[in-house]
Amino acid sequence: MEFGAALRQERLVAIVRGRDVEASFHTVMTLVEEGVALIEVSLSGAGALEVIGRARKELGDEAWLGAGAVLTAEDAQPAAEAGANLMVTPGLGAGVDESVRQGLPVLAGVITPTEVIAADAAGAAALKLFPGSIGGPAYLRALRVPFPDLPFVPVGGLDSASAAEFLSSGAVAVGVGAPLIGDAADGGDLFALRRRAAEFRAVCA
Repeated sequence: MEFGAALRQERLVAIVRGRDVEASFHTVMTLVEEGVALIEVSLSGAGALEVIGRARKELGDEAWLGAGAVLTAEDAQPAAEAGANLMVTPGLGAGVDESVRQGLPVLAGVITPTEVIAADAAGAAALKLFPGSIGGPAYLRALRVPFPDLPFVPVGGLDSASAAEFLSSGAVAVGVGAPLIGDAADGGDLFALRRRAAEFRAVCA
């Protein structure tokens, strides 16, 4: 399934950023076990490339496994080599350009109309509205007036209630980090992660 279709079907991107490599890897695998099909491992977390590489070996070639916080071409290249087949950026720049050059789908960070236009022109597969908490669902509704057909994915500070509101306001999916992951990627409670994953999947169903 191509990335845009997967976004529209799943409607949830889990964002893993941890201080513990082993815990981060087990967090990724637990999310998959709970049915979360789109997972981003942030390069700002400890040992992110190792986590991506190990997860790719376990999940096979078809799973959507992204690298997040891709800022530069130097970030994109090793992430792709480790097995990331999706690149996620906080904004526009060389990370977007290199990822598109490699033929990888990019979830590109935007916040203004000018950035939306630039990201679409650069070849972004979807638009990460970041930080989504700044304008909230009302801002997304306003952006969708001039850009009704572009796929927006709000990220940043979303709990289950705000995720539901963003989805009802026209987001194709939401990206959720700490409110979903909790302390799991730092060595915390995986059982609590399973409960939160079920909650967010129900919201996004």
